[in-house]
Amino acid sequence: MCHCCHILFYKMKESFLNRVKAFIGSECSIDASSPVLVALSGGADSVALLRVLLELGYDCHAAHCNFHLRGDESNRDERFVTELCEQLNVPLEVKHFDVPLFMQEHGVSMEMACRELRYDWFEHLRRQDNCQCIAVAHHSDDNIETFFLNALRGTGIAGLTGMKPRNAHVVRPLLCVSRDDILAWLRSLDQNYVTDSTNHENDARRNRLRNVVLPAIYSEFDGSKETLLKTIDNLTRCNDLYRESVGVMRNIVSEREGNTLTIDIEILNSFDNREMLLYEILKPLGFNYEQCGLMLTSAVGRHFTSITHKAVISRAAIEVEPLAELKEEMHIIDLDDDTITEPISLQIKKIHDKKFSPKMVDGKKAVAFNNDVLQCSEVLLRHWRNGDRFKPFGMKGSKLLSDLFTDLKLSEREKHSAWLLEADGEILWVIGYRAAQAFKVPNGSTSYVVISLD
Repeated sequence: MCHCCHILFYKMKESFLNRVKAFIGSECSIDASSPVLVALSGGADSVALLRVLLELGYDCHAAHCNFHLRGDESNRDERFVTELCEQLNVPLEVKHFDVPLFMQEHGVSMEMACRELRYDWFEHLRRQDNCQCIAVAHHSDDNIETFFLNALRGTGIAGLTGMKPRNAHVVRPLLCVSRDDILAWLRSLDQNYVTDSTNHENDARRNRLRNVVLPAIYSEFDGSKETLLKTIDNLTRCNDLYRESVGVMRNIVSEREGNTLTIDIEILNSFDNREMLLYEILKPLGFNYEQCGLMLTSAVGRHFTSITHKAVISRAAIEVEPLAELKEEMHIIDLDDDTITEPISLQIKKIHDKKFSPKMVDGKKAVAFNNDVLQCSEVLLRHWRNGDRFKPFGMKGSKLLSDLFTDLKLSEREKHSAWLLEADGEILWVIGYRAAQAFKVPNGSTSYVVISLD
């Protein structure tokens, strides 16, 4: 290589390092006092992440997941990262996962299974090795893809701001550079990497966006990549201002004894976007956007409830107060009754003259059991306890209720307020969400029990 080329490569390397260093300092809050756990797949992005953090003086530990989804290619990746970490004197942890088994047990997609497995394991390693954070290799091109995916799914302003440089213990030091920047920097180091062949397949939404849609946009509109990144940055600033403004606008709320909030309707109506403002005020208390819209048009005396709070419409204000604490005791019920009113309303029907079809119940708000359930010695309603398991209808094996709640994306309030129907120690129904396999009614049976949420 000629002397001029050496100079150009050196300047490029220094520019790349300085950009990442400045970004880490301003956005990622990583210090040099404790190790950083690097998610290392062996691809160009993660290899560049490891190399740049080492260049900047960080003590790095590496973690590699072998999901065994690409045959020999998966084992090739493991061999590559093992050799790379030996060369760089970086401690490496490798873990093998059975993804199909996890999908079957948890009822999630392959993408979701891989995500849950790797991040749970990364967090375990972070704690075990006393690492300050988990560094992942998302870059600015990934952020553009996330922007479009969220926009196509339908999102608010927060969803258009892309990925955060730091989210709890997960940091993304390469969000300030592009894929092309990464590849150029690796070339300057003469550093090789592996390539995931599935990245070129267009069966996944992100791959179609990356390989088909975005290249077409970039070719048709000059400078569109830079413009999109600027738009994401502008939206991030707008979102920050929006959050600050909502905080200021909350002066329309006063608080009385007993944690009761009073929202002045006259002041609220003075805002053009009063519905959105009310939603931002009440969202932390569990109310949804539709409820907030109805509150603004409802008659005096009407009330609305979330899982934890009640809102009552008065002449001049919306009064919001906490609901009574959830009862922790068990509620014994009698299936011989036709109606249960406490702690929730259930209708119980004993059918003796109508052939059963699975279409008669949805497994969420209505379930069916064979008549053996009537012989159970103790039937009760209770809330979730840590470690609860059940056997979901249509799935082999059992599942932790905590995993079901995670799959359903329930909040902590929703998890702890969900009611369970239990008979002789076995969970039969996560009411409103999922039925279990127990006491299954044979198709065509003419004698069975239907319980529905009133």
